[in-house]
Amino acid sequence: MNPDKQKLAAGLYLIATPIGAARDITLRALDLLAAADVLVAEDTRSLRRLMDIHGLSLGDRPLWPYHDHNGARMRPRIMTALAEGKSVLYASEAGTPMVADPGFDLGRAVVAEGFDLVSAPGPSAVITALTLSGLPTDRFLFAGFLPNTSGKRKTALGELAEVPATLVFYESPKRVAAMLRDAAEVLGAGRPAALCREITKKFEEVRRGTLAELAEGCADAAPKGEIVVVVGRGDSGNISEIDLDTVLREALQAGSVRDASDQVAARLRLPRRKVYQRALVLAAEHEGGEE
Repeated sequence: MNPDKQKLAAGLYLIATPIGAARDITLRALDLLAAADVLVAEDTRSLRRLMDIHGLSLGDRPLWPYHDHNGARMRPRIMTALAEGKSVLYASEAGTPMVADPGFDLGRAVVAEGFDLVSAPGPSAVITALTLSGLPTDRFLFAGFLPNTSGKRKTALGELAEVPATLVFYESPKRVAAMLRDAAEVLGAGRPAALCREITKKFEEVRRGTLAELAEGCADAAPKGEIVVVVGRGDSGNISEIDLDTVLREALQAGSVRDASDQVAARLRLPRRKVYQRALVLAAEHEGGEE
């Protein structure tokens, strides 16, 4: 007998589920699905469908839903099952549990109560998008979903502008055009990026280009499906403050602070917020000198 299919010890077992292709599930995840005493899923219908595809029977085992709207109510029930010595499996709707996932609070509660927490690695939209983007992967930051409103979104992007790493975001098809437009303004229009859509599914697509190019493409034809946006690191370390001031002063002679900032940020591939703040200082110095 496969030892993985023997009775599991008490604890919470996390399995990563496919983000598209059903065959991307791991053999260990299937073993755990077959052996756990209690199954918990963000979407019970999705998990039932996945089990049917792979010939796994639920039998008389309970299958409980756990999501953003019922987590507070379901956690005590799950903790009781663990206290009774049962093995509990949790599966997010797609991808790896705890990553932009309602299961985070459950995992934290399990650790706090001293129960075992076991993770069986597998599909992840973040990692898959990184491998498809063609951008540096030696250092990256997953920033999840940005705020819905433009003002808050720009503020969040500004906080990430100086991070020396590739940035990864989840985004909805309804907001991705606006998100890319704001990212081009704040991070720099010429910053390299990739839009990964419907990863591992039939209509998988990867669009690569600058933030400005991707924003323009989405404005003309909004993409559909699940989307991950990957943004390359900035080149702010490649230009000195003196060089930036020189370029900014020239631009300020021909336009407003806002126009000069947009032009220089795009030209030098620098975060717009940083350039704008420096342009304000130079413009103030110029006005003070004229007095």
